[in-house]
Amino acid sequence: MTTTPPLWQPNPDRIAQTRLSQFEQHLRRHYPDMGPGYEGLHAWSLANTPTFWRELAEEYGVLADWRGPDIESGADVVGQRFFPQTRLNFAENLLARGNPDAVAIVEHREDGRRRIVTFADLRHKSQALAGYLKAQGVEAGDRVAGFVPNGIEAVVGMLAASQLGAIWSSCSPDFGLNGVIDRFGQIEPKVLIAINGYSYNGKVIDTRQRVADIVEALPTLNRLIRIDNSEQCPWPSDVTGTGWDEMLKTAPETHYPRLPFNSPLYILYSSGTTGEPKCIVHGAGGTLLQHIKELALHTDLRAGDRMFYYTTCGWMMWNWLVSGIGLGATLVLFDGSPFSPEPSVLWDIAEKEQIRVFGASAKYYAACEKAGLKPGESHNLEHLDALLSTGSPLSHESFDYLYRDVKVDVRVSSISGGTDIVACFALGNPNLPVYQGELQCVGLAMDVAFVDDDGQPLTAGKGELICRNAFPSMPVGFWKDNDNARFYEAYFSRFPGVWAHGDYGELSVHPETQTTPEQRGVLIHGRSDATLNPGGVRIGTAEIYRQVEKVEAVLEALAIGQQWEDDVRVVLFVRLREGLKLNDELVQTIRQTIRSNTTPRHVPARIVQVPDIPRTLSGKIVELAVRNVVHGEPVKNKDALANPEALEHFAHIPELQQ
Repeated sequence: MTTTPPLWQPNPDRIAQTRLSQFEQHLRRHYPDMGPGYEGLHAWSLANTPTFWRELAEEYGVLADWRGPDIESGADVVGQRFFPQTRLNFAENLLARGNPDAVAIVEHREDGRRRIVTFADLRHKSQALAGYLKAQGVEAGDRVAGFVPNGIEAVVGMLAASQLGAIWSSCSPDFGLNGVIDRFGQIEPKVLIAINGYSYNGKVIDTRQRVADIVEALPTLNRLIRIDNSEQCPWPSDVTGTGWDEMLKTAPETHYPRLPFNSPLYILYSSGTTGEPKCIVHGAGGTLLQHIKELALHTDLRAGDRMFYYTTCGWMMWNWLVSGIGLGATLVLFDGSPFSPEPSVLWDIAEKEQIRVFGASAKYYAACEKAGLKPGESHNLEHLDALLSTGSPLSHESFDYLYRDVKVDVRVSSISGGTDIVACFALGNPNLPVYQGELQCVGLAMDVAFVDDDGQPLTAGKGELICRNAFPSMPVGFWKDNDNARFYEAYFSRFPGVWAHGDYGELSVHPETQTTPEQRGVLIHGRSDATLNPGGVRIGTAEIYRQVEKVEAVLEALAIGQQWEDDVRVVLFVRLREGLKLNDELVQTIRQTIRSNTTPRHVPARIVQVPDIPRTLSGKIVELAVRNVVHGEPVKNKDALANPEALEHFAHIPELQQ
């Protein structure tokens, strides 16, 4: 238990106006035995999970043909399915609540282009594409693939595919050729939507040859739809396929067939850094309900709000963000480097577009602090209500930075979940205080716990994150995993009957606040498969990163456990500010900072300077790949990395041989 004061706390008037409070009041009128505060609401949602999801759907007017039971019982959590006889259409629901004349999407690009579409425009464009896809023979269950940036066309592509009951799957254009083929080659799409080029960090990247090679490698394709995304990379006159503008002339498909609740909607991919990417299939109804819950109740998003998240179409945060239009919100999209043409570009957009909900990775916020950005002084952020962070744990220092240099009166919500569930296990809450280093709460109707190696729940201390109940956004399964063997192995083999997510963390209990007798926050210490075990004691890498990032000379760091003399020793790699060299004094500063704020076991046995640190295309550092290189083991899928050449810096390091 901690008595640390909160960094931010909503006042009673603010709490009374949130969508969470409105929904809670509705439930309490019908279920008066609910316990007090958020803890009472959460406990009720666990005891009455199917009822919770039905009430949520009714509260937010989900369009569906409701039939049969709310949940289909199974032998265990895996076998349970929500609303097995209900039918709905994902695209119909996303397009139902926006005022036709209101702006649905504002698109920004690094090169300065700005475009908008209204909800009426978005509906027309997606219906035209749906009509075109239908003419190409696309039916329910077929795959439509997008090799596209985070822009209007990507949203239109997703809506058109889901309108027909087809499955949407996308890769961002920064994926290498083999990375795209490793993904799309498994799912055998019928149509590919692709761009000719894009700009990043001041450079134009030509993708025309890559697109040609992708088409050549996908024999199931019926059609290529070409997007003119770069004037500097015109499509050859003899290229096959249909231009985007030509496609939009197709007679629109206006019918929204209602399909089974658990019909496949998305195929997302695991990072693929340890082998061929897993193709994770997500259902339409479960994704819709989970995103409504998280965006409306936990994020307090409402019609007319402007919401931004720095993401690409290769990261599940894009899928999460896009669901915001289903609440009538305006999406603000950006494609390009978050520091180009100026380091302040995303904050410039936040001011210009009057963004209410702003999201980015924890690494982005840390980089802003290192770059000396103070958006609270340089920008007018009066409309900003919430700052979201994910991708890795948001450090204590980044919490302080956001409240000191961005905005005092703002809710900072670190959120955690992932591609596996296209949603969150722990996230924000507009009614609860924000504590340094913590995710505010466990999500409603998610029975999350942390357990020891024997699967026993921990009331205190660090353990594996599990979820003990079924939830709607649990994947339908893996693509072509007909007996669910690989699906079971991935999530249910560690602790039979419960979902093991692979995160390492703990619950944090706070004493009485004005909103609830007891708030349980969450701390995430990193991926459990990347935890360090010196002397048999488990250490989360985030615990080390938090301390290292305090050192002014260090831009970023990566820690692994190296097998050494029948034990494991901690090795820390650091990327320093330009022009700096790692010397004995800096090594001592890093070690002392870690020792003073953690334990002697956290202190690295070796600290090594590297010019770059490898990361996935969604920006996550890859401890496991580096660990393999250090131990002379192969990295199976380098195409899953944004900068695979960085791995070369970790091979045959003399300091690690002694």
